[in-house]
Amino acid sequence: MKNSNIIAVGFMLFAMFFGAGNLIYPAALGMEAGTNYLPSILGFILTGVGLPIVAVTAVSLSKGGAMELAGRVHPTFALGFISLIYLAIGPFFGIPRAANVSYEMGVAPWSGGVNQGALLIFSIVFFLIVFLVSWNPSKLVDVVGQWLTPILFLSILSLVIGSFFLPTSNIGAPGEKYSNAPFFSGFIEGYLTMDAIAGLAFGIIVITSLKDKGTTGQKEVTKQTIKAGSITALGLGLVYGAIGWIGVKMAPIGEYDSGSMLLSSAAETMFGSAGTMILGIVVTLACFTTCVGLTVACGQYFSKRVPGLTYLRVITGITILSFGVTNLGLNQIITYSVPVLTFLYPIAIVLVILAFLGKLFHHSPYVYRGAIAFTAIVSLYDGLQALNINIAPLTSLVEAMPFVSLGLAWVVPAITGGVLGGIIEYMKQTSSYELSKEKG
Repeated sequence: MKNSNIIAVGFMLFAMFFGAGNLIYPAALGMEAGTNYLPSILGFILTGVGLPIVAVTAVSLSKGGAMELAGRVHPTFALGFISLIYLAIGPFFGIPRAANVSYEMGVAPWSGGVNQGALLIFSIVFFLIVFLVSWNPSKLVDVVGQWLTPILFLSILSLVIGSFFLPTSNIGAPGEKYSNAPFFSGFIEGYLTMDAIAGLAFGIIVITSLKDKGTTGQKEVTKQTIKAGSITALGLGLVYGAIGWIGVKMAPIGEYDSGSMLLSSAAETMFGSAGTMILGIVVTLACFTTCVGLTVACGQYFSKRVPGLTYLRVITGITILSFGVTNLGLNQIITYSVPVLTFLYPIAIVLVILAFLGKLFHHSPYVYRGAIAFTAIVSLYDGLQALNINIAPLTSLVEAMPFVSLGLAWVVPAITGGVLGGIIEYMKQTSSYELSKEKG
């Protein structure tokens, strides 16, 4: 496979991962980390970049993609869980949220602020273009990887170069979160981006794109996926580092309620009104490429799973549904998306980890089922908590778990469930051996 094609696939994957949130998170980290910026951003990159790329690679290791991976638990679980992932990061939450952020940060500053009429017009145009670009997924590498991503890179680069001309002042002291264990705090923030869920969805696009470019054979697909993923990881790591540094330099200049406010102020400080335009281009392109990637992923998944549904029909439905949800407003979308993603994310992480460790336990379905079942109990509790629904019998148990304050209460239950599953597998194999020995 030509190196230029691998680079294009890597660029495409970068653009699909790099949504507006990925722009805002590192800026907020830099603002809060201050003199502890370096260990903080390294921790952030380890999980914020590493987990999504590992998820894509895990999908490439499975012949049937994410469905085959989840099917190791049970086929019914695979259908329900993977479908829920695509719906959650697709038309129900992910796509509408990206479209809304694109409007609020990219267009609203030029149209007299946020108003429903302007959002309606913007979303009509936005989703029409998303639909047209998603129409032919075989052209996705060419459109996104070779054209849109370079424009996105150049826009980001202009902000980074401009940051060197920001007023020089002493870097501030780290905030409470990053004062004692900055690397681990960054590690947790990177985990909380939840991009690993998107990695499971985008895996199918990467595999399809590589095959369209002439890659054949399971091992070769995985090999090229790792190469393309390395390019994506390098790009994301460099961009996160640079944007985080803008946060570090801007923090002593003023006070900001969020990473988005800091970036808006930085862009205006560096380039005046042109800076607002540059930031608007970055945000709009970042959100657009993410929406295209999610639309294509949903189209490819549901057209294969639902008899009679063609790819064109699916992406038509996805864009119409996403358009409708977008016009509910960003706050409504966030309110309902957080509990669902809180439930899905730990399960997705455990699936990815099991995919890489599978050879150690011969991909025993009992290990998968034990780990996922125990994880699901805790993640369901956390999801309901996000909806302010308390389950009294579970509260004291979950609150006593290690790492609960970090949002990682599921870790010990996942390990426990996996070990119990392994014991059951061992007992069944021993029992089968004894029976065969008696018959012999």
